Amino acid sequence: MIGGAQTVRQCLQAGLIDELEIGLAPVLLGGGLRLFEPHGSQPIELERIGVIEYPWFTHLRFRVVR
Repeated sequence: MIGGAQTVRQCLQAGLIDELEIGLAPVLLGGGLRLFEPHGSQPIELERIGVIEYPWFTHLRFRVVR
């Protein structure tokens, strides 16, 4: 498990992540880093492998396409 947008972005760029699980809750907490901000290298291609929707939360699963 990895936390923090900067850490995840660095690991994606280095090719160290096979799958992503993202918990998305519609709560505004202020400023922060975007997880999928362009960072000048090859775009990261993701394949959606799962979505679970709740009224207050959405759970997303993606596989990194290599």
